[in-house]
Amino acid sequence: MIKNYFKIAFRNLLKNKVYSLINISGLAIGMAATMLIGLWIFDELNYNNYFKDKATIAQVFQHESANNIVDTGPAIPRPLEFALREDHADNFKHIIMASWEQPRYLKHGETNINRLGHAIQEGATEMLNLEVVEGVRDGLKEKNSIMISKSTSASLFGSETAIGKIIKVNNQHDLVVTGVYNDIPENNSFSDVDYLIPWKHYISSQEWIENAKTSWGNNSFQMFAQINDNTTMEAVTSKIIDVKKNASPEEAEFNPQIFLFPMDDWHLRSDFENGVQSGGRIENVWLFGVIGIFILLLACINFVNLSTARSEKRATEVGIRKSIGSHRGQLIFQFLTESFSIVLLAFVVAIGIVLISLNGFNNLASKAIIFPWSNGMFWLASLLFILITSVLSGSYPALYLSSFNPVSVLKGTFKAGRYSSLPRKVLVVTQFTVSIALIIGTLVVINQIQFSKDRPVGYNRDGLIQIPVMSSEFIGKHETMRTQFVASGGAISMTTMSGPATQVWSNRSGYTWEGKPVGFQEDLAHTSVNYDFVKTLGLKLVEGRGFSRDFPTDSNAVILNSTAVKYMGIKDPIGKYIRDSDVDDPFTPLKIIGVIDDMIVQSPYSPVKQSMYVFEKYGNIAFYDLRLNPAKSTSENLALIESVFKKNFPNTPFDYQFVDEEFGKKFRAEERIASLARVFTLLAIFISCLGLFGLASFVAEQRTKEIGVRKVLGASISQLWMLLSKDFIKLVVVALLIASPVAYYIMGQWLQKFSYRTSVTWDVIAIACFGALIITLITVSFQAIKAATSNPVKSLRTE
Repeated sequence: MIKNYFKIAFRNLLKNKVYSLINISGLAIGMAATMLIGLWIFDELNYNNYFKDKATIAQVFQHESANNIVDTGPAIPRPLEFALREDHADNFKHIIMASWEQPRYLKHGETNINRLGHAIQEGATEMLNLEVVEGVRDGLKEKNSIMISKSTSASLFGSETAIGKIIKVNNQHDLVVTGVYNDIPENNSFSDVDYLIPWKHYISSQEWIENAKTSWGNNSFQMFAQINDNTTMEAVTSKIIDVKKNASPEEAEFNPQIFLFPMDDWHLRSDFENGVQSGGRIENVWLFGVIGIFILLLACINFVNLSTARSEKRATEVGIRKSIGSHRGQLIFQFLTESFSIVLLAFVVAIGIVLISLNGFNNLASKAIIFPWSNGMFWLASLLFILITSVLSGSYPALYLSSFNPVSVLKGTFKAGRYSSLPRKVLVVTQFTVSIALIIGTLVVINQIQFSKDRPVGYNRDGLIQIPVMSSEFIGKHETMRTQFVASGGAISMTTMSGPATQVWSNRSGYTWEGKPVGFQEDLAHTSVNYDFVKTLGLKLVEGRGFSRDFPTDSNAVILNSTAVKYMGIKDPIGKYIRDSDVDDPFTPLKIIGVIDDMIVQSPYSPVKQSMYVFEKYGNIAFYDLRLNPAKSTSENLALIESVFKKNFPNTPFDYQFVDEEFGKKFRAEERIASLARVFTLLAIFISCLGLFGLASFVAEQRTKEIGVRKVLGASISQLWMLLSKDFIKLVVVALLIASPVAYYIMGQWLQKFSYRTSVTWDVIAIACFGALIITLITVSFQAIKAATSNPVKSLRTE
């Protein structure tokens, strides 16, 4: 019996090749898109699965309040380590202090490479379950040791063993390789960490770190922890929440609250709003999950529409089967078997599409997803996927076809009924409602990204590069380097900065000024800069001037941005003074000499932070910033700058970053989401149009004789085109009326998460609506014009 069902299904596929092709291709594309989305979601949900103990691993975060605004982040003070070890050690397996991830030069022989890594305490390798392939697991025990990744070992030593070899770090420190670990795979935290340096070495190499041992206000470090098996994150957090407040009365005014942020949440739920966890990438997971379901739904709708539309063609078959004793249940099972056959064939085609498109999808999504051939759960999920899709796409046609009255069918008096096409119309409206909503949503996302890109950044990014200062050999040479860079003709100016032009590395408080409100808790972004800061970055001065060699007192001067002036409530700021209570001599005031237009150095979607720029006099230099010579090509400028650099630092690789590229990275996540949304929206439109094409073909076939009669009676091609197109246009117009307000509301809510945002404008909705109508007309017109231009003699012979 079942064998016969499959035979009948196969014969029907061959008999109706065009409709079979539309059905299979539509389902295959929908299933392939859903499969890709599913693999992407699986990859996101399984982030950090490399770490076996991830359920017990956390990063130590803190909330701090200033003026009723709670700021949350991973920056913690060094004394916290000692407080936790002394009073709460029984709650932890590991307490691990770490530096921020930073690049360093690693040199062996003539090979000198730039790699990212951490200075970190011993125990990190055990906590993270690193796979040590050479050397020892506790390779961070010795002060002058280093552990490196397998790829870094290959770059430095080739096929030779790395153990016992010397690596010169930043041309300053000789460290012995004590361990080599397998590279941490993509889709995991620390995947770009290529070396680990002992915390002991880090402390001894920089005096300020040792001095921070007792400073509760110096939040310049990271801490990771692993809790004991017999406790929970919440329980431990409740015990340590007030550690900083109790230990540091001077910090208590900011109401610091220490808590454990679980590794499970690092990737998907990393956003905080005013001290409350508010989501993160998990929103994208939900978004694409919904899109995947809709795309599969659209493909199923095509199947349902075409199957029910052709029901009359199979009415006689159903009547004969019923008359010879077939029960309705048998007929339902037969049609579900046909549905299963089509879905199974579409699934095989879908796998082929996924395999072909996986590399491109990975590039688009910035992933390293591989097809899970050996994953039993994937195949079980696929089987369920096929069965559910078969039922979803085949249930309505099965119930509809099996309900025909055999007497009416065999007498030839069967009529589909005036409302028989209503379900198809509802499904077409549903298809285009989803497609139009996706179009509007994608356009809004693209507009938001472009709106933020077009936001004035407050400085000139073009031709601005920054050279990282990664060792002490750079310090004290900036004036010499500036002179030589400018003399070479490769640059027209240079300054130094304690952080990149596109980020805030330091925030400070403890300032007083005339008119400061009582109880005001200031929080200012703090950056040390040098002469030519305003000139090199192309800043716009609102008031005053920049730092100048003509004014020796500028060593005790400060420049504010416009937001800082408003934030501090200072009127006529030029010449006013700010006192810093955290320096050795708090009575040495900082004179305000200039106010610059706001620079966007953090998120381009958020308000600009209040910032101060002080003159650098303590050697706190992280970057040389150079303005390239506009009279020469970029390649010529870089060659001249590199020659000067190599002359002064012959053993150091010449590394640089274009500031406009670094700024562009701020949009990467949103651009990836927009690109993925654009692709899946196009697929949704294509699937909808494929179904519309099939329905238009069927309608044209049904009305062949009517078209012939109308042509003989003088109907023009345009009249016939309108006759066949108007019903579909009406359906799309209904979809437009439903989709527009729904998309307007949903995208309006989505935009609320951005402080600096565009709006859902009516021109976006108009473009989406006009585009949907044009796409519909093009899709339907092909069949309509083909039918309208056919020979009426052949049409009238058709029965």
